[in-house]
Amino acid sequence: MVKIGNIELGEFPLLLAPMEDVSDPPFRAVCKQNGADLMYTEFISSEGLIRDAAKSVQKLDIFDYERPIGIQIFGNEIESMREAAAIAEEAGPDILDINYGCPVHKVACKGAGAGILLDIDKMVEMTAEIVKRVNIPVTVKTRLGWSHDTIRIVEVAERLQDIGIQAISIHARTRQQMYKGEADWSWLNLVKDNPRLHIPVFGNGDIDSPEKAAEYKAKYNVDGMMIGRASIGYPWIFNEIKHFLATGEKLQGPDLNERLAVAKKHLDFSIEWKGEKQGILEMRRHYTNYFRGMPNFKQYRTEMVTADTYEQVCEILNQVSEVYSDYEFQPQ
Repeated sequence: MVKIGNIELGEFPLLLAPMEDVSDPPFRAVCKQNGADLMYTEFISSEGLIRDAAKSVQKLDIFDYERPIGIQIFGNEIESMREAAAIAEEAGPDILDINYGCPVHKVACKGAGAGILLDIDKMVEMTAEIVKRVNIPVTVKTRLGWSHDTIRIVEVAERLQDIGIQAISIHARTRQQMYKGEADWSWLNLVKDNPRLHIPVFGNGDIDSPEKAAEYKAKYNVDGMMIGRASIGYPWIFNEIKHFLATGEKLQGPDLNERLAVAKKHLDFSIEWKGEKQGILEMRRHYTNYFRGMPNFKQYRTEMVTADTYEQVCEILNQVSEVYSDYEFQPQ
């Protein structure tokens, strides 16, 4: 049984990665219903929280059916991160996560996210202050290092454990790689082989099929996996991986009716949470993935991402149901 603090997550938990502009409550809802064991919010700016910025505060919204749920924060100032951690804890999450992995320029080049990998001592000091500030388990999501020449992930994991974090998720790329190239999970083996390390280690990067999940589980000895981009528009991946790990057999993928139903549920919740205008706007990034692989779909995709009202989107979904009623999806 893998545990974070007193939170039991099962024998080999699958986590939904915190993804900016993706891992909001509507998306988390469909992932939870399809097998995600632990989910995190989008990352939240510490400066935004302490200044009570509306966009940052809205990201604190969590719901009981999501539990266990973690709130993730990022920043480059220790005092601001301490204050933000306290604010986040008041929202009632089960876990507080610290983002030390975001590679985007506007975050990393200000010393936040993956930028702190250039100053491991500060990373440890900041984490220690946050652990002392809150009464819930603290976890960390990070990368291997800033660049291949600066990888110190074995040391980092041990030092963070020693000041109190209760689990670590490692995206097996450097900041320099961004999201390019192949994730190098061999480093996770080295982290797990450290006899002093006893906290759970979750692997992240390139897990996009049940077969790869099974291969990496056997090969790299991690305690669980964090799924990110492969879940966008395909929340079924969590249950498909679980089924394959348990039986060695692939589940039948979702048919058109199921895809339409989940896309509609996702849209409904998006509008309920954000209002019609913003809810419709932010759903647009998901449609391509919900219907990936369908032939001659460009016209409908274009209509979906330009529709301005709920009624228009529903009408397009109805047209897709009629036109593609006999279409059978190929296995992922």
